[in-house]
Parts: sequence; C-alpha cells; structure tokens
Amino acid sequence: MVRQQNASWPTGSQSSANAGRTADNRSNGSGNGYSSGDGYRNDYGSSSERNVPGQFDYYALVLSWSPTYCAEKGEDDDAQCNRRDGRRYSFVLHGLWPQYESGYPSDCRLSRRPFVPENVITSMLDVMPNRGLVIHEYRTHGTCSGLDPARYFTTAHRLFDSINIPQRFRNPFESQLVAPSDIRREFLQANPNFKPDMIAVVCSGADKGLKEVRLCVSKDGQPRTCGQNENQSKLCSTDRVFIPPTRSAASQDSPGRRSPPADTGPASTGQQSPLPGPRMDYDYGRRAQ
Repeated sequence: MVRQQNASWPTGSQSSANAGRTADNRSNGSGNGYSSGDGYRNDYGSSSERNVPGQFDYYALVLSWSPTYCAEKGEDDDAQCNRRDGRRYSFVLHGLWPQYESGYPSDCRLSRRPFVPENVITSMLDVMPNRGLVIHEYRTHGTCSGLDPARYFTTAHRLFDSINIPQRFRNPFESQLVAPSDIRREFLQANPNFKPDMIAVVCSGADKGLKEVRLCVSKDGQPRTCGQNENQSKLCSTDRVFIPPTRSAASQDSPGRRSPPADTGPASTGQQSPLPGPRMDYDYGRRAQ
C-alpha cells in the first residue's frame, strides 16, 4: 500500500494555494445538488489511520452526466442548468475522490482552514460549472488528498482532460437506453489504457438514469484497478440505463410529441470536447417522452 503522495503528477506549489483572493470555505456546499460516496464504511487499518490527509489507496475520477443531474436535482442550479447564454453540458467533472480499497476518507482535518483561492475556483468552472461544488469537493475530498487546493484541482483538471469521451455522449439530440456494459465498453475503446476493472457506471432514480462514470487511477495519475467502492453490481445493476439528451429533438417531431428513447448498442468513438456549445431548446425540468 502506497503511503506517500507522489508529487510528480500534480503541478503548482503549496504556496500557490494562498495566491489571489480566497473563497470562504465555511460554506458546506449545500445547494449544489451533488452527494459523494455510497455509504461504504471506512475500512483502512486502525481508526487513527482513517481520514488522514494523503493516506489512501487510489483516486476515483468521477464524471457526472449533467442532463440527469439537471433533470433530478438542478432546478436551482443556474450556473449549470439554467444558464442565460443557453449553454448545456454533457459530462462534467464531479470530483476526484481519494478512496480506500474499501471505504473512503472524507473531511480530513488540516492545520489550516480549507480555503479555495478565487483564481483556483475560476480555473475549474469550465469543467465544474458550479462554484459551490468546487468548494464542497475540496472540503470533502481534496482535504484528504494531501494536496493544497491549487495542486489538487490542477491534478483533477488534467485527469479530466486526459479522458476521451465516446461518440454517443458528444451532445446527443435523442434520449437513449443503453446497457451499462456498453457504456463501459465504449469508454474502454476510447481510452485503451484502461481495463474493465478500472471503470464503473453509476445510475440513479426510478428510471435508472445515467448519473456518473467513475475511472480509477493511482496517486500518480495512472489507470489502476478499482476497489470495492466501484462494485458495478451495487452502483448500477439494471439492464438498460436511461441517458437524457443534452439537446431536445422536439423540433424534429410533430407538435406536442417527443421521440421515445432509442435502445441502442455500441457507438463509434473518437475525441471531442465533452462540453458542448450553446443549446437553447431542451427543458431540463422534463424528461423526453
């Protein structure tokens, strides 16, 4: 078990965390609509070894499917779901979570308050389009990484940028029903450095909507086998996952009608930005029928 934080992957310095105007992290991130973890207990040696900054086994890079979040919890999230410029998101970065092989640390105690500098928050808004989420993620997860906010978020952004998003998730116009195994297969095809036991699909809600894709990496940013937290049978055991679109197809249908979800198989892959441009015509408060 690796105990020391590998400093070769993150960039920046400890002192950079104090640069610029800081945001008050006494906010608990409430109102961002996101939650973390899945109720696993912390099984990491003795109690004195748990929730200690830098003492964990691997990271889970968590990609959130924004249309599902906006439909289920994002009614009041103007930054992500109700933008005045009409921009809609597909996959966004939920977070970079230190994990134990079983369980996970959270809210680790630091010698300083977990302030996130304003310039660091701003640097993350292209992939984490909610200021409260950025602050919440550092308080809950970043404090356990052993990194200051600048290095932690530099690492998270770089890892997110390194992931190729499969073709079907590049601004889909139609809702889809897809097997979790097909989602994993397409991510593996687009990212051949990962193996099947390094990725998990998370679904939620009565209609089993796509919530997240988690990719497991080592402390130095290399793909590695996931632990028990990413047990696929616990995170999403359904045969088909509902994927709401980033853009409605209503304009292509008869008035008052929407296309039914397409039950689709594997799609072709390639590389493109996971963040689409302005999309004006999808009501995130409703599901496509």
